[in-house]
Amino acid sequence: MKKGNELKPRIGLFGRRNVGKSSLINFLTGQQIAIVSDTAGTTTDPVRKSMEIGGIGPVVLIDTAGIDDEGELGHQRVEKSMAALAEVDLALLLYTEDNYGEPEQKVEDWCHQHGTPMLKVLTKSRPIDKEQLIEQIKKALPESAYRGRSLLGDVVNPGDTVVLVTPIDSSAPEGRMILPQVQVLRDLMDIHAQAFFCQPQELPSTLMALKEPPALVVTDSQAFIQVAAIVPEDVPLTSFSVVLARQKGLFKEYLEGTRKIGDLKDGDRVLLLESCTHNVTCEDIGRVKLPAALKKTTGKELACEVIGGQSPLPSNLTQYALVIQCGGCVITAQQVKSRLLPALEAGVPVSNYGLALAWCNGIFNRATKIFQQ
Repeated sequence: MKKGNELKPRIGLFGRRNVGKSSLINFLTGQQIAIVSDTAGTTTDPVRKSMEIGGIGPVVLIDTAGIDDEGELGHQRVEKSMAALAEVDLALLLYTEDNYGEPEQKVEDWCHQHGTPMLKVLTKSRPIDKEQLIEQIKKALPESAYRGRSLLGDVVNPGDTVVLVTPIDSSAPEGRMILPQVQVLRDLMDIHAQAFFCQPQELPSTLMALKEPPALVVTDSQAFIQVAAIVPEDVPLTSFSVVLARQKGLFKEYLEGTRKIGDLKDGDRVLLLESCTHNVTCEDIGRVKLPAALKKTTGKELACEVIGGQSPLPSNLTQYALVIQCGGCVITAQQVKSRLLPALEAGVPVSNYGLALAWCNGIFNRATKIFQQ
């Protein structure tokens, strides 16, 4: 694992009841982490366990219910197990020599369709070589399961000055900064650039105090209008959310989808996806500010819905005219891709919180210019 990683790879274990998923977790970690029983169906819901695996490092292991469960409750458990596939960076599919059929093929097909790496693990018929399995896991985990490429390393050079504008309002966590701001700061430190923090009202004095104009200004999306009016046109400007959106992938799809905001009509439904759970305030971006900005910009009566955390998406995504994903600071690129792929496959355009706010504030081209040169 590389220095400075802040995201843990998510490895999911899938297979029939009593195939040995919980036993494999204990085997990999060298601890009695999961309950093991000969009774089929011991694990009823996906259980996420943050732990260390020797030779791999910190990971989140997701132990799921059997994909062959039966009955009304059993089918619900299977659905939850299948839904967990959307959040993993690597799926371990456990099976036995005499039992590989429709349930296993369903998992395999899903992984193939969504580009999720998968390893088949034969259990019970012979002992598993731990070192060999760990090496296979390391090779199968995509680079995107970790922190991935630098956020700004291709647009900021060592020694450059970057100003980070971070409003402090009711939606800001008390006593600390939000994760995207921390991630960008850490990236700038790795680049050996110079970072200056300020709130929007302090931006004019901060810029005046610099000997030369900054190489880049990064702002919280909700302060776009105020910051854009202060920062000279020849100084590159973007937002924390746009920076993360580019790193998480699907940036081309985001750019194309954001332009569809101009085509929204009265009665259109917009689905907003948040990857974390947080306290909702009157200044919440996804539930308050972004819906208001979309309605004001388009002049249309829109129906905006929010799905938080890793809750399942609606089965019929074609009912939405647009899907807008948050910055995704707490999930990996693979998770973002899996989350949005159903919408893209259904022909529904996708956007990102920061890009959508930039569009609504009339500075979409400016906020993305530095990443399209």
